[in-house]
Amino acid sequence: MQTLSSFYESIFGCKTYKISLDAGCTCPNRDCTKGRGGCIFCSENGSGDFAASRNLSIREQLEQGRTLVEAKLRGRSGGRQGKYIAYFQNFSSTYGDAEVLLGKYREALSCEGVAGLAVATRPDCLNEQILLGLADISKNHFVQIELGLQTSNEQTGQLINRCYTNQDYTDAVAWIHEASPQIHIVTHLIFGLPGESEEDMLNSVKFVVQTNENTRHAEYVSASPFGIKITSLYVLKNTPLAQMFEFGEYEPLSKELYFELLKKALLLIPQNCVVHRLTGDPPKKLLLAPDWTTDKKRILNEINQITLC
Repeated sequence: MQTLSSFYESIFGCKTYKISLDAGCTCPNRDCTKGRGGCIFCSENGSGDFAASRNLSIREQLEQGRTLVEAKLRGRSGGRQGKYIAYFQNFSSTYGDAEVLLGKYREALSCEGVAGLAVATRPDCLNEQILLGLADISKNHFVQIELGLQTSNEQTGQLINRCYTNQDYTDAVAWIHEASPQIHIVTHLIFGLPGESEEDMLNSVKFVVQTNENTRHAEYVSASPFGIKITSLYVLKNTPLAQMFEFGEYEPLSKELYFELLKKALLLIPQNCVVHRLTGDPPKKLLLAPDWTTDKKRILNEINQITLC
């Protein structure tokens, strides 16, 4: 497996930072197209709790995000500079008017220092116009599409109000590869979903690996490797999961159990897979549990020890 930092450095030749953006989208299981309320763990702000306000233009959001990144870097290694990836993170960032969204993607790429594009979405929210547009962009820019699968257990998918199927996911991976083998596909998985066993969670990893390896065409020797993100489920205020937690119907994973699961999951991940993340970054003001996820620096250090083993 390949680390994210080494993967980005091989492409951009320097340190790369993602800036979270809000394209002004929603999701089909929020607007009653497929369901309502969103996934049971998702906050009112979608998954982009750290993104700038959608009331700002994309350029303004990027400027704000870049200012924050540079402030954090100031004083570290002489305030080293790098490049930025415009990360359309909030809600389903391909769900909307394709022409408008493609315009926002291109606006982001026109901003100073932005070297690539990452678009987070649901597997059932890709259409031909969006894919052809992103494929065209990928001819000259790095493009990453992130698909939220969360689990390959269909019963769990129904429980968490996912409102799409494993077939939607496998179709999306195939369509992206067909549109452009250069697009980097990243899949999100969550460990510790209600009712899931260790076997369920590891089967989800196997499913992602198998799906991505089966759809990569042998003739595309220069095709982008696929990526994976894994996080432990955390409970945020004002969500259906919070109600389950407060009524004693859900218990988050302990840090020890999560780390044991990660060790087993990493054995299933091949060398051509880029590991983007093995922990989440919950907003502290909304977090109910588990408490151990708030100590980000310590968790990252311990995860680094796992990956070095």
